[in-house]
Amino acid sequence: MLELRDVTLFIGHGEDVRPLLSDVSARFPRGHFGAIIGPSGCGKSTLLKVITGIAHGDEEGQIHWDGRNLMEEDFSPSEIGYVPQFSIAHDELTVRECVAYAMKLRVRGMHRDPLDEAVARILDEVNMAEFSDRLVHVLSGGQRRRLALAMELVSKPVILLADEVTSGLDPQSEDEIVTLLHGLSRSDGRVVLSVTHSLRHLPYYDSVLVLYQGVAAYHGPPEFLTHYFRCNDPQDLYGQLSQREGREWSQSWKKHRQAFLEANAGHASPDLESVNFDSAPDEPEVVIAAAVPSAPKSETLPQPGILDQFLTLTSRRFRIFSRNKAQIFLQLGLIFGFPVLVAIFAWNGLPAVQNLSMGLDQNVMDQLQENMKFLVQGSKIGSLVSGLVMFQVILLTLMGANNSGREIAAERLIFEKEKLSGLNPLSYIGSKAVFLAALVVAQSLWMGLFVHFVCGFPGEFPVQLLFLILVNAAMTSICLAISSLMGSAEQASLVSIYLVGFQLPLSGAVLALPDWVGSLTRPFIAAYWSWSGVLQTLRGERYYDIVQTVIQTALSPASLCLWVLCSHVIIGLFIAWLGCQRQRMD
Repeated sequence: MLELRDVTLFIGHGEDVRPLLSDVSARFPRGHFGAIIGPSGCGKSTLLKVITGIAHGDEEGQIHWDGRNLMEEDFSPSEIGYVPQFSIAHDELTVRECVAYAMKLRVRGMHRDPLDEAVARILDEVNMAEFSDRLVHVLSGGQRRRLALAMELVSKPVILLADEVTSGLDPQSEDEIVTLLHGLSRSDGRVVLSVTHSLRHLPYYDSVLVLYQGVAAYHGPPEFLTHYFRCNDPQDLYGQLSQREGREWSQSWKKHRQAFLEANAGHASPDLESVNFDSAPDEPEVVIAAAVPSAPKSETLPQPGILDQFLTLTSRRFRIFSRNKAQIFLQLGLIFGFPVLVAIFAWNGLPAVQNLSMGLDQNVMDQLQENMKFLVQGSKIGSLVSGLVMFQVILLTLMGANNSGREIAAERLIFEKEKLSGLNPLSYIGSKAVFLAALVVAQSLWMGLFVHFVCGFPGEFPVQLLFLILVNAAMTSICLAISSLMGSAEQASLVSIYLVGFQLPLSGAVLALPDWVGSLTRPFIAAYWSWSGVLQTLRGERYYDIVQTVIQTALSPASLCLWVLCSHVIIGLFIAWLGCQRQRMD
């Protein structure tokens, strides 16, 4: 049995503290289908979040399940299923793939034949078998809700919480979802609680919990609902509720619910003539619930390990990317377009760099002429070399921001739902790191190859390539951290672009910064460390001396540049992991 005892939830701090829920009590036996109804803002969805353990605020009271106090011991992820108001499926996947990935993330050892059989059984149970190969983005609203239910059934939860899953559906789809939920409550001794605004299907429910202004105004059989609220039609309920304050409804229900409990047990209508709505409570709290035979305790399904979840998520991320044509074209445009921009800006100046000779085997007069030519061209050549390096670096930081600025924020709600179902954040961050690493290597490798061989850029190419990869990886990692901390994908993208915008002026590559400003900002500017590291590969060549004569910012040793960029990557991933640890279901 699921039992709520005086559940209260406070939000705010200091003098601004207020309750969202106040002393809500209810009992839901095994094999029970319960409705939670009430006007908007009365605490219906909040109550489900309190049961699942994801509500924000200070909680009081107790929640018990099968003799366990859930305020002290959480549900096992396989015991509870939660279908939120938002979509929990990726648009690029098929119905079958969504359910299969959900099962592999939640149940250990599901591979090939057992997995296919389990997925087929679940899709058949929710009447989605005929749509198994259809992509999510073409599904109707009702089909998406059934898919969400199917994804929750993979772990065979004994408690299924549905948050307004019929909202916005046409009458036929609404009928299908309610009928489905009713059927699910009758299998495996499952408790199904459905938050809804609709009162069309009251006969389907075993009990109805009415919330108003955060309190329980009624919890009993649906057939007594109109009697208790003294209205002729259930549709008049909300208007009747507004006639009194929530506190008054709570007091009235605490006094008279015993009569409804006894009437429910005897299947007879209570004596409503004795109900005085103005009287104060004088009886202990007794919670009404439909009498349903209890079921044996459920078994907890084994969860997959971190490695299994990591492999599943990595496979899913690459599959999603492979089906997103817009993202593929954008990446191809960045990978092949940005290096061309660098080459265009360098085209007129590189021949002079390539033809410059400072050989010592010439006679004195030739050497003097060559030195004079070197001095005349030095400023132009040094600026060109430094500018080419910084141009590559800035373009790669821009690609890094594009890689990961939206990566977590855009699917944050799906991730939070999967985390509630047992997903380890370390597996999630690991899968993101692998996917983004593939993009970083492809982008940086082509940038380095194109500029080095097409433009004839001097220096140690393998080391230069390493610094180009690291600056892209550093910005990708930092923007992934930003994505994990922001409340929306738009905010994350904006902050990431601002971060790229600061790279050029704060790097000191164009104009030297005051010493104290450079000391404060330079550790955080990945572009400086990559620019400095690439230029250090020119040591031993006259190009290095040329560059030193035109830049106003001191270069750092290559080893230090390497260490700082690697630190950026590691710190970014660590902050992203911390950001994913935070609960952001709202």
